[in-house]
Amino acid sequence: MTPAARERAQVRTPVLFISAAAWILLVAGPGGTALSAHCPPAMAASLKLLLAVNPPAVLAAGWALMLAAMMAPMLIAPVRHVRDSSFARRRARAIMLFVAGYAAVWMAAGAMLMALALAVRLAAPESWLVVALGTVIALVWQFSPFKQRCLNRGHAHFELAAFGVAADIGALRFGLTHGVWCVGSCWALMLLPLLVSRGHVAAMAAVSLWLFAERFDTPMPPRWRLRGPGRAARIVIAQAQMRLERS
Repeated sequence: MTPAARERAQVRTPVLFISAAAWILLVAGPGGTALSAHCPPAMAASLKLLLAVNPPAVLAAGWALMLAAMMAPMLIAPVRHVRDSSFARRRARAIMLFVAGYAAVWMAAGAMLMALALAVRLAAPESWLVVALGTVIALVWQFSPFKQRCLNRGHAHFELAAFGVAADIGALRFGLTHGVWCVGSCWALMLLPLLVSRGHVAAMAAVSLWLFAERFDTPMPPRWRLRGPGRAARIVIAQAQMRLERS
């Protein structure tokens, strides 16, 4: 392994380990449905009953676990940027500040998304129309120029200070900023698993793979267009062809 590859592995390995551990906890959740805590049962007929079955603290913990599973792999590049921009003695603190800022934005967004999901579940429990409407919203946002603008901003890793309080503030601000653009890009797709009555983990896995594949695309001019993980698909196909040729 080259020194450059070793440096990349020092970020990639622990991040993927955290993601894998979160997925295991989700799959092994109570009743076999990892998101049962924050995907309320359709039989619930009132907000009071919903909150009794799903206390806010449990909802927050479930959302945090969902974020760790789905979003951790997408933080490999920005975490590597923070690590490469920091002196060795400051790296751990800078990364923690970045992650804290990023997580704070997503936890706030999660409160709004779960509130919306709870309201929809109350209005139309066990209705396929809920998932259909969520899918339409996700597709419209997916093809919009606003989604592309958020993706473009998410690729931007600005220069970080190396010393003193400025370095800490810079790492935290980078986490907050990156979180804002990530929420802007992903919120519609992240809402879908919350609207699914059954198969929460499968829906999460599909959304997670889609979002991760999007990160391979380069920035493009914001406009209405069909948008998908084309570059990631081409990379997978090319790798498969190379393996077949070698075998």
